[in-house]
Amino acid sequence: MKRPHPEDPVERWEVDAGAADIATLELPPSALRLRRFEIDVRFVVSAAPGAEAPWHALAVELDGQRVWSRRIDTHHGATDSLDFHCRRELAAGQALRVRAISQVGGARRVRLLIEAEEQSAP
Repeated sequence: MKRPHPEDPVERWEVDAGAADIATLELPPSALRLRRFEIDVRFVVSAAPGAEAPWHALAVELDGQRVWSRRIDTHHGATDSLDFHCRRELAAGQALRVRAISQVGGARRVRLLIEAEEQSAP
């Protein structure tokens, strides 16, 4: 997990779970300020050789509540993916837990990644 650099006022967090089936990213609270984050989740797979009707699925939870899920057919070829993007505002003192849950059938997991980047106030 990458943590913010002390000299960089913008927070950037990520967790790369590799080929794991679940990834979790914890954004700690800031006691002093409101923060806005762009959150991206990416799940990359490849079809298993000879697999018939391979598929992959991704579900995303924010603080334990499912906010998105998809299941699609996996295309034969190099790789295929599912991507999720959202924005979240965190009040002073508020943390956020982002959890990505992946599933496969006839495909193999390549990478499961969660990234969160703070956006400057408008």
